[in-house]
Amino acid sequence: MGQGTPGGMGKQGGGAPGDRNKPGGDGDKKDRKFEPPAAPSRVGRKQRRQKGPEAAARLPHVAPLSKCRLRLLKLERVKDYLLMEEEFVAAQERLRPTEEKTEEDRSKVDDLRGTPMSVGSLEEIIDESHAIVSSSVGPEYYVGILSFVDKDQLEPGCSILMHNKVLSVVGILQDEVDPMVSVMKVEKAPLESYADIGGLDAQIQEIKEAVELPLTHPELYEDIGIRPPKGVILYGEPGTGKTLLAKAVANSTSATFLRVVGSELIQKYLGDGPKLVRELFRVADELSPSIVFIDEIDAVGTKRYDAHSGGEREIQRTMLELLNQLDGFDSRGDVKVILATNRIESLDPALLRPGRIDRKIEFPLPDIKTRRRIFQIHTAKMTLSDDVNLEEFVMTKDEFSGADIKAICTESGLLALRERRMKVMHADFKKAKEKVMFKKKEGVPEGLYM
Repeated sequence: MGQGTPGGMGKQGGGAPGDRNKPGGDGDKKDRKFEPPAAPSRVGRKQRRQKGPEAAARLPHVAPLSKCRLRLLKLERVKDYLLMEEEFVAAQERLRPTEEKTEEDRSKVDDLRGTPMSVGSLEEIIDESHAIVSSSVGPEYYVGILSFVDKDQLEPGCSILMHNKVLSVVGILQDEVDPMVSVMKVEKAPLESYADIGGLDAQIQEIKEAVELPLTHPELYEDIGIRPPKGVILYGEPGTGKTLLAKAVANSTSATFLRVVGSELIQKYLGDGPKLVRELFRVADELSPSIVFIDEIDAVGTKRYDAHSGGEREIQRTMLELLNQLDGFDSRGDVKVILATNRIESLDPALLRPGRIDRKIEFPLPDIKTRRRIFQIHTAKMTLSDDVNLEEFVMTKDEFSGADIKAICTESGLLALRERRMKVMHADFKKAKEKVMFKKKEGVPEGLYM
């Protein structure tokens, strides 16, 4: 009993000491501590995968090495942009003084040019920086030529721009043609033709021989051994078709047609009228073959007399320049001149002499045959009633011009429109004739003092 107790107590007290060091022993369980579970890497609901441009721009989740590589590339790109910006700023700072100097020079040039500028003519070039100029309102001046003016384009007689105070040459007018001459050029051919002219067969034949034929077939005159006429003058009563015939010539020929009224050649300042005449014939010579039609030539071509005013002397100087251009040292060549007036008796004999004006064409009042033809032309497109008898107006003793016949036809149509009729009656023509004749005789009724 006594032996068994120590043995039993030994068993109860635990096994041998070596048994505690075994891995599966009870000592490991007692030495372990409680370890909480690892924290979750994400809290909340599960994130959805992003789509669209934001997902494409977002950096992917990569390992630390790849992420650092991407950051390095991004920083290098930013560095490149900063370097470009720095170079651009440096270039702007470097060019700023040049731009400021250019702007300052430009402002100085504008101040030198001044506004407004005077237009003058270059008379003579003295040297590279000095010249003699003249303007239409004053004498000639010895002035300087500024450095920015192109010296190669300067030549005597050209139009220049001058400073408004010191009259220095600051520019050149590139357009050498006078604007007034440019307006005189007929760009669009008139609609009137020879078929619209009633009668005047002899006049049409003469103007064709003197103007059209020398331009279209000059060899005919060379074969026969004569020089073609330089110009013609059309004269006669007002309204007999002088200007209408000139329009028909412009319509039928392909030559350049320059139309000018005699009063346009009279200018305000001294010397401008002769200069305009020279410019007119110079442009006509450059654009040859050409026809120069001067209507109402009696405005500048009147007989010369002792003038007592500067305006009258200027008109005579303009006429002298016209005489020189018609028959001077310079050959006109393919330039033909047509003059028109209804007061040929007031023109200067030097203007009408052979050599300047070789053919004089008279336009008389229409005869019976011509009246009938003119009435047919103007009533061709009108709607006439059956009672209209045009022979009554053709055979009348009243002196009708072509313009009067046209006025009668137009007035009769207006009277029919006034009464809301689409046909013109004989009574309309009678009323129109009385009205036209009343106005033609300056308001005196027909037969009042007979």
